[in-house]
Amino acid sequence: MTESNHAPLMRTARPDEAGEISALALRSKGHWGYSAAFLEACRDELTVTPEECAAGSVTVADMDGTIAGFFSVSGTVPTGVLDALFVDPQWIGKGVGRALLLRALRIVRADGFRSLELDADPGAEGFYAKHGAVTIGTAPSGSIPGRMLPHMRFDLGGE
Repeated sequence: MTESNHAPLMRTARPDEAGEISALALRSKGHWGYSAAFLEACRDELTVTPEECAAGSVTVADMDGTIAGFFSVSGTVPTGVLDALFVDPQWIGKGVGRALLLRALRIVRADGFRSLELDADPGAEGFYAKHGAVTIGTAPSGSIPGRMLPHMRFDLGGE
């Protein structure tokens, strides 16, 4: 496992990194102890395409040349959507997720969004709540029929 004493470099993902980023998302989801069958059911939803990377909607946390995590955001002002935020398991608990989330919040706030919403993995609900998100309901999983996820919102203020 690589250790580092500095913050990750945040940069836009390159199209040729889509496969690596998608594999990271599956590893990260697996951190919560889900079965191989569950993870396979999530594969399509967790796949990041070269087109998404080329469009500039995916930001990676680069730790000394290694992608330690990523996020993607979308939406239309006033409400943004945190489509994904995943950290490679070897970097969980080392500040990478926090750095990614703070960057995402800065970006959407600067772009004029008043809130940022997300459907959280139940295991990550506490992480988002710790950083100011409030659970405002539930939403159906895009991968597992009948599974409900915490629907959360960050209020960003503004007019």
